[in-house]
Amino acid sequence: MDYENIIVEIHDNVGLIRLNRPNALNALNEKLMREMVQAMQMFDDDPTIGAIVLTGSQKAFAAGADIKEMEQATTVEMLYNDRISLWDKIRAVSVPVIAAVSGVALGGGCELAMSCDMIVASHTTRFGQPEINLGVMPGAGGTQRLTRAVGKAIAMEMILNNRWLSADEAYQFGLVNRVVNAEIYLDEALRLAGEIAARAPVAIRLAKESVNAAYEMTLTEGLRFERRNFYFLFSTQDQKEGMNAFVNKREAKWQGK
Repeated sequence: MDYENIIVEIHDNVGLIRLNRPNALNALNEKLMREMVQAMQMFDDDPTIGAIVLTGSQKAFAAGADIKEMEQATTVEMLYNDRISLWDKIRAVSVPVIAAVSGVALGGGCELAMSCDMIVASHTTRFGQPEINLGVMPGAGGTQRLTRAVGKAIAMEMILNNRWLSADEAYQFGLVNRVVNAEIYLDEALRLAGEIAARAPVAIRLAKESVNAAYEMTLTEGLRFERRNFYFLFSTQDQKEGMNAFVNKREAKWQGK
């Protein structure tokens, strides 16, 4: 399939999506978002793909939304267009999604990275939510995901006063999984994705679903949800294979069934 704003590759059992608007620092216009979501859904439907890596360039993961598309928009136009609903489709992807981030990840770029399940960042990365400078606020999850990741105080300062986080600060606050040199950040993300993709596919999907449920349920509801998924896995061939391999001290061969 031909895309105008992204580049799609397959690395063994990992799908790679590169944002590709270099002249706009990968600003997230509607066309790019639709192509990216389409590619994610394609990978999610492919049983040979066990994880997805989303990246930009070494200079910019994404510098934010494309302001030119919204500058003259009215409230009614924003409401009926509802382009932010595209972001819900990212959340619905069932395989793990890892953001490989370098350079600037600002505004919608920061929100896009946080929409992924894990983040591998280069030392050059800067995270920020500078929407306040435009007279608006984050609208694609920034106020919610950032607060959950770094806590209220830091989120308030970033959103209300345009504080940017370095990669090391983002790691310290729990926003990213690891920080590596810019030369290897994508390789590291692909390596991590490959390790995850090599594990039991059904268990990976249900485990991701259960972790995400922790953000939306009470402890009692979450424990019940986790238990249901745990018991369900005992109906899979992979559970039988995994436990038999453990008992017999051999390597498991996953079928995704």
